[in-house]
Amino acid sequence: MEQCRFIFWELLKILGVAFTSLLAVKVVASRKATGGNSLASRLARAKPWLYAVILALVGFGAWNLGYDVAAEVYYWASLSDAQNSRLAKAYLNSLQAVALRPGVPRYWKALEAAKFNLGQFASVVDDWPALQRIADGDLDELDSYRYAVCLFFLGRYDETLSITERVIEQNRSYMPPYILQGDVLTAQRKYGEAQQAFVAALQILPTNQAAVEGLAHACFLEGNRQQAVKVLEETTKLPFSTETQKRFEALKGLYGQ
Repeated sequence: MEQCRFIFWELLKILGVAFTSLLAVKVVASRKATGGNSLASRLARAKPWLYAVILALVGFGAWNLGYDVAAEVYYWASLSDAQNSRLAKAYLNSLQAVALRPGVPRYWKALEAAKFNLGQFASVVDDWPALQRIADGDLDELDSYRYAVCLFFLGRYDETLSITERVIEQNRSYMPPYILQGDVLTAQRKYGEAQQAFVAALQILPTNQAAVEGLAHACFLEGNRQQAVKVLEETTKLPFSTETQKRFEALKGLYGQ
């Protein structure tokens, strides 16, 4: 959909530049020099200069359109690279898109996603004010969640909780911030609150592996080994994959010791 919109608007720009330039050339060509010193006569005698100005403006318009197209090509290349796990290329292409058109929010979002995938968490946090300013409020749950994860890995737990609480309030059916909130509370040794966060995530999706493991781990760290094992035993009633069930069995052996 974004590609269609981009192509549509670029075609309109090209047609606009072409129409305006042809109209300007036609107007200049219609001027005829006379013997007088009127404005029309002076414009007619200045035709070469007027043609040069028109050519310069057309060149500038083409140059500007070329930058738009180049930035968009870099942007779509970065998305393709990210989907194919070419993380370094995704970063370089998104960086080029931002360099060419720094005022386009989706180019910044692609850059932040690339930095996040490369583990450049401090850089994502540093860019966040600029992204907020450029996006002008057009940031979704994923953008905020990614920022919160970066804060978590940087050990800024209170700020992480502030972001997750805001995202949950905006969309209570969006599960990732619940799990992140549980991880933060576990790191802060608030095991009871962490368990509540993981339970809230499992109420949205009972087969989420990260939420199950987080809940069991919080119970174990709290000193409740039996409850940790019970959480893992409950998973036999749910359609987890064979590999996931094997991992749960290994954790049961660890927590049950």
